[in-house]
Amino acid sequence: MAELISTVEAAALWNLSPRRVAILCKEGRIPGAVLEGRRWLIPADAQKPSDHRLKTAENTKTHKPKLLPLPVGISDFKRASTQYYYVDKTLLIRDFLDELPVVSLFTRPRRFGKTLNMDMLRTFFEKTDEDTSVYFRNKNIWKCGQRYRNYQGKYPVIYITFKDTKLSNWADTLAGIRFLFTNEFQRHGELADSPECTGSDKDYYRKIVSGTAGEAELMNALLVLSKMLHAHHGIAPIIIIDEYDTPIQQGHMLGFYDEVIRFMRNLFSGGFKDNPHLSYGFLTGILRVAKESIFSGLNNLKINSILDEQYSEYFGFTAQEVRQMAEDYHVPEKYAEICDWYDGYRFGSSDIFNPWSVINYFGHVCKPRAYWVSTSSNDIIGEIMTGATAELYEKLNSLLQGNTVLTYIDTDVVYPRIRENPSSVYSFLLVTGYLKLVTAELSMGDGYMCEVALPNKEIAYVYKKEILEKLDGLIPQSTAISIQEALYTGNADDLQKQLETLLLQSASYYDTAGEMFYHGLMLGLTAMMDDRYLVASNRESGEGRYDLALEPKGTALPGILIELKAERNASAEELKSLAKAALEQIDKRKYDAGLKAKGVKKVLKYGVAFSGKSVEIMVG
Repeated sequence: MAELISTVEAAALWNLSPRRVAILCKEGRIPGAVLEGRRWLIPADAQKPSDHRLKTAENTKTHKPKLLPLPVGISDFKRASTQYYYVDKTLLIRDFLDELPVVSLFTRPRRFGKTLNMDMLRTFFEKTDEDTSVYFRNKNIWKCGQRYRNYQGKYPVIYITFKDTKLSNWADTLAGIRFLFTNEFQRHGELADSPECTGSDKDYYRKIVSGTAGEAELMNALLVLSKMLHAHHGIAPIIIIDEYDTPIQQGHMLGFYDEVIRFMRNLFSGGFKDNPHLSYGFLTGILRVAKESIFSGLNNLKINSILDEQYSEYFGFTAQEVRQMAEDYHVPEKYAEICDWYDGYRFGSSDIFNPWSVINYFGHVCKPRAYWVSTSSNDIIGEIMTGATAELYEKLNSLLQGNTVLTYIDTDVVYPRIRENPSSVYSFLLVTGYLKLVTAELSMGDGYMCEVALPNKEIAYVYKKEILEKLDGLIPQSTAISIQEALYTGNADDLQKQLETLLLQSASYYDTAGEMFYHGLMLGLTAMMDDRYLVASNRESGEGRYDLALEPKGTALPGILIELKAERNASAEELKSLAKAALEQIDKRKYDAGLKAKGVKKVLKYGVAFSGKSVEIMVG
């Protein structure tokens, strides 16, 4: 007797809805289909019936086929690949099976398909009562041959995702992790009474399922569960950990980093380090946390970052895939616009589009917007910005103006050292998706000297909103707007008042700050200004180098030059003298020559002097 499959499985093979398959069965159009109770069963080798709903050639010309819905926020592979428009990434399985690393870590920005790909791996490899091959028979992996198909449905799988473990303290985080393992142990209910498992392991199983396991016991969860699955099924399981670094970042930001690192190090050591009950392991995250921090001694770990060639086309959409989507949704003329807004990433050797934004673009009738903004938190960048130097502000603003920046990129991350090295912001911006690689050359150790830039229009908007506005902790937006308005209008009194208010509301270290700090402060303020100005810092003009220049993009606005002075413990009279000297320096060294050469007719000149929280401003 021929093998029978369900309407859901047939729907996946034929790219139809399960309801449509049931109707075809009822109409007698699928030979061999039988009704058992309330569900139809179909021969596995049955052919898809022709669709009589399109009866004539004239109808096929005037009626476009109905488009599948877009998988916005869908990370369930079975649903995504059968009910939605699915971009086939199953050749990731082929590439993995060709290499067979014991443990693989994939680091990619948020919303680039990590969770969907991990669920795809689970669906492919997991041994279940359901015949899950149906979800792959019409996919690229199935065309690769029997050698690859032999792995389908072969292994028990442990699957944990930490993507929603964003809690405010270690106690709550531990409770959240306990809940995840309770659910995963329950998912493997066959182990509760398995004759192949030891009594002590079954006691441990019941403790986890009841939610009574303590912290030390939870650290052994991967090791014990893999041991039990190995004993019961006779084959060692695959372990998949999705977004492993989410609780680690939370721990760093909210003061429980040491606790979460200790827990994760022991958890992963049991699951992945010399574990005889492990076939293969997969981890995903945004950041590659340094080996000495969490993967200590894990010598079987293969890291696949955005700088690596392998697997580069499987996270995000390629140009060919986006072109095909534009064709399928009948808007091939929109491809250039999609490139301007959502292309520009480079993972290894592959040019990559942001998949979240591309899907939302088609889902919103091809309206270009910054769909990626605020899809999750990057508070760590805000932490770095609070200690930023004038040089860092200048480079960030240069990126916003469309320039490239040459910087050292280290894909290893040790959170406690971030404040010691504010330049690590570029590494964070790159791995989190705010920058693209232009060039990369391997440097000393594991780092690279890279030329980086903003990838596209969307990131230019997101960059300004999510990164420059991280300065809000230092520069409240309302204050920044008032300062900008004073600059526009040449209102020195109001500008001085707003700057003093800002300094008085801020931390005491302003009392001993030097000119470089105030330079950074003013550059940050001007960089947050709207798109009416191009901001430059420390550039040659006339007979010297000015501190700050704002070149208007339109003829109706004035140019702005700012020269800064700072002196500790200066009196009111000394501050006035410093401000006057700064203003006179602008004229003496003809700093306005560059703006005038570009056709700027009116130039506002500011001499600004700082001492602690006191400001004196003169305008000319």
